[in-house]
Amino acid sequence: MPSSTHIAAHFATYIGAFGAALVLTLCACAWLTPRSWWRRPNARALGMLAAGTAAGGALLLALFGAPGTLPPSVELAEAPLPATDLPVAGAPYRVRDALNLRVAGGIGAERLLVVPSGARVIATGRRDGDWWQVRTTLDGKDVEGWASSLWLRRADER
Repeated sequence: MPSSTHIAAHFATYIGAFGAALVLTLCACAWLTPRSWWRRPNARALGMLAAGTAAGGALLLALFGAPGTLPPSVELAEAPLPATDLPVAGAPYRVRDALNLRVAGGIGAERLLVVPSGARVIATGRRDGDWWQVRTTLDGKDVEGWASSLWLRRADER
């Protein structure tokens, strides 16, 4: 659920955009239309103000980034992960490109070795965000480490 700060930021953004559009519409109407149109309030003047404010506000929001209904972090946090995105313990995966196998999850962790493209790895079932713990055999040695799941494909996937 969005916080009150998030809702207030949305409100301020919309008020600012449509307020600026109203001011710009008033200036444009005063400069581009006959002075007699503005001596008394009438439907034509009100229509021009409403249409100019609506169009200008929408344009300003489109140009300068209207906030979405929820920030992406909130939408992702609330959405459950599909079961196919989780590492299945014992499941084989194929390395898409040369893959850095690391001692821990994250690009800052020390690299153990590079697993060549096309090699098979087995998931242990442990994960840390996008980083999965995997096992593989290279040059006759069993190695276990962490790999980015972005570089792994199911063994049966082409």
